[in-house]
Amino acid sequence: MDIHTLQVILLLLGVAVLTVTLFRRLHLPPILGYLIVGILVGPFGTGMVASTEDTRFLAEFGVVFLLFSIGLEFSLPQMVAMKGSVFGLGGSQVLITGAIAALVAWLLGLTPQAAVIAGAILALSSTAIVIKQLSEQAEINSEHGRLGVSILLFQDLAVIPLLVVIPILAGDGESGLAQPLLYALLKAALVFAAIMAFGHWFLRPLFHEIARARSAELFTLSVLLVSLAAAWLTHEAGLSLALGAFLAGMMLGETEYRHQIEADIRPFQDVFLGLFFVTVGMRVDLVSLIPIIHWVLLLALVLIVFKAGIILLLARITGRSVATAFRSGLLLAQGGEFGFVLLDLSLGNRLLPDEVGQFLFAAIIISMAASPFMIRYNGRLAQTFCSLRNSGTGLGEIGDIYAEAKDLDQHVILCGYGRIGQNIGRLLDREGFPYVALDLDPGVIREAHEAGEPVHLGDADRQGILHAAGLDRASAVVLTFEDHPSAMKILTHVKESAPNLPVLVRTKDDTHMEELEAAGAAEVMPEAVEASLMMGGQLLLLLKVPGSRIFKIMREIREGHYKLLRDFFHGEEHIDIEHDEGFQERLHTVTLPEHAFAVDHTIEDLHLWDWDVSVTAVRRGGIRGEQPGPETRLQSGDVLVLAGTPQHLEHAEGLLLYGH
Repeated sequence: MDIHTLQVILLLLGVAVLTVTLFRRLHLPPILGYLIVGILVGPFGTGMVASTEDTRFLAEFGVVFLLFSIGLEFSLPQMVAMKGSVFGLGGSQVLITGAIAALVAWLLGLTPQAAVIAGAILALSSTAIVIKQLSEQAEINSEHGRLGVSILLFQDLAVIPLLVVIPILAGDGESGLAQPLLYALLKAALVFAAIMAFGHWFLRPLFHEIARARSAELFTLSVLLVSLAAAWLTHEAGLSLALGAFLAGMMLGETEYRHQIEADIRPFQDVFLGLFFVTVGMRVDLVSLIPIIHWVLLLALVLIVFKAGIILLLARITGRSVATAFRSGLLLAQGGEFGFVLLDLSLGNRLLPDEVGQFLFAAIIISMAASPFMIRYNGRLAQTFCSLRNSGTGLGEIGDIYAEAKDLDQHVILCGYGRIGQNIGRLLDREGFPYVALDLDPGVIREAHEAGEPVHLGDADRQGILHAAGLDRASAVVLTFEDHPSAMKILTHVKESAPNLPVLVRTKDDTHMEELEAAGAAEVMPEAVEASLMMGGQLLLLLKVPGSRIFKIMREIREGHYKLLRDFFHGEEHIDIEHDEGFQERLHTVTLPEHAFAVDHTIEDLHLWDWDVSVTAVRRGGIRGEQPGPETRLQSGDVLVLAGTPQHLEHAEGLLLYGH
């Protein structure tokens, strides 16, 4: 690598840092920032960076490390167990999407060979975007996440024969297709067997020895060596680098070091993936696309709707719920990075015209740019879709709910029938209290109906649904799901129709506790705080504290709105900028030096409440006093524990120390 290449990399990294920082502050996906960086600095933008083999080669490592990480999550036994999703659903998606897209391309004037490749390109989705977004959202192990990853896995495997087919389709056709393809697949099988055998017999003992050395540096170097060596081996066999990395990941995924390996490889993956998306953006020629931008946008929109629709139908056929099928379709509605690889190869072999290639490039990039938003909000979009779908048959559903609840009185309405809703339902049933449950997941409703439970498809934030469930005769309403906007809607409807009806609301934390109580919630149960309370109670029981004393403590804490448990020291932990409001109020300690303004003043004299700051404890001479009274006079050396927002705590500290 020469100095010029290093300058290019430094320029790309510098611009990427600035752009991603801006996108993070604007709560936009960083992948979109990388694409924009590529468009701006590329040969069709400002021309600051040329698209060279060096930059493309470095960017390919992003895909290599991504496939390595995917391999870590999929062991061979899992592959066999998931063969229905991977090969059945994934294979059907690729074949059906590719065939329909190829037919349309042929009808629009492309040659049969070019149409087949265009269809294959459009059938692929972005493993990089989907895996990255799902991981950030902690949805990788959800039902729609596992389904999406299974289909992506088949797509990635399908690229291997496509890389062989493209040069053959571009040839004169005399040598035929079957023999070269069979030869390539045979090589792939031999390489697969060799790598897996090596992993089974040598890798586990090797990493046992490396782990025994207790050197993090040696461990990381060994992981890089294994992953890149496997990628090099498959490349030398005429296959893709990414295939070898995936197989290496599968091997190491069988060891007990999988999670440590994943943590070590993540920084390399993120950096090179960012570079990969920058190089993708560098391929877009905005000037040539401006006259046909409306057609590009139309193709991107059709691609998103078309792929999402096919995946939704296939998932429904295989028995998935509407919500899961719809969310899986949203995950995979975009074009993919391997589509760019196939496009490059097709253009290099003159299989596709340059203008068609640029057209496909732009449409796929637009679909990829839209994809992070669709994935981020897939839950809300699925809920909206289910609500609209239900509205078409709303009378039937309302009628079913009314028929279930018409003879009930003093019953409980459960809004949401996930795990918590089902557990509450079982407790009510055990004690003889009638209830009606509402949910939007047809799969849950179908199975619950088969078990004889009173559950119906219905959106609980619709007033008509609540009235059909007997809101005017109910004894209580319980919100078991974590959705603050929906909770506020339901509370509004309940208070309009039955202002004295108690509503119990479940939340993730205490962020919106006061707002929900002001809206009419009788009880708000923040999971994070309740978990602390329950664990603390159990610990006190183990420490031989009498049960009556524990019960009294827990009752007082709940009656005090969890005040004792809601403030905590944050230190330097990572705060999610998108959800920072949940961590605004915190604890902070201030030590009073000898000449501090607050010395010899009482807490009441300082008027800290003007800044919404309270003194929760004073530590003096090694003794800590909880909830000191306003008449407490402060002394030099006192340590005050303050509770408030960061901005208010800063003002309060200035007042305590300097009087302003």
